[in-house]
Amino acid sequence: MEDWTRELKVAAKRAGADLVGAAGLEPFRAEGTNLPPQTFDQFTSAVSVAVRLDSAIIDDIQSEPTPEYAQHYRAVNAQLDGITSALVTWITSCGFSAASIPSSRIVDETHLLGGISHKAVARMAGIGWQGKSLLIVSPAYGPRIRLATLLTDMPLIPNQPLKNRCGTCEACTRACPASAIKNVRTRDRYNSREEALHFSRCVEHTRRFKSDPAIGAQVCGVCVKVCPFGSRPDRRLV
Repeated sequence: MEDWTRELKVAAKRAGADLVGAAGLEPFRAEGTNLPPQTFDQFTSAVSVAVRLDSAIIDDIQSEPTPEYAQHYRAVNAQLDGITSALVTWITSCGFSAASIPSSRIVDETHLLGGISHKAVARMAGIGWQGKSLLIVSPAYGPRIRLATLLTDMPLIPNQPLKNRCGTCEACTRACPASAIKNVRTRDRYNSREEALHFSRCVEHTRRFKSDPAIGAQVCGVCVKVCPFGSRPDRRLV
């Protein structure tokens, strides 16, 4: 198992991932997903891959997303799907099964849910912790990452979730243009979106950018920019 885990991470980095981790699927089976049971039940592990966002583009965000950020967002999503596709090909060549979960596909438009939560997988796979904004905050890049997931029956050693390091920081709460972040602390994870966010405020705020021809995506990016993790090293929290 250790050999396959190590080789998978090497293959993921070779394909373009900046971060990669593995998680067992039992917690997701217990809580349920939006994936078809016949798809989900044949696998034993989830693999989270992350690609770092361009800091120069993130730093240009002020109170709303820029066209450059929206374009970058779409390009990184496509890059992630290419990475997971390459990993599926590599895993099957090793004699195992795998299936990729597209980085930005929504299967429940009402609740904005994908087949499986990329953020939940990333937290369990040790990519980062769940921040007050509900974004995954990685130690190296903060929330300046995008995520994708693949499922596999390759025998992998799961990573462990990281300790939450948001502490008393209120940067994302103060900066949120929708006043959606409640500044609630957690040691592990939030039991629901509403525990951390006024989620409907976030949805309403970002949805207007999707209909903006200059943006064309349901994005914001302000909380991504202001998080001390991921900005200059001398400004990170310790």
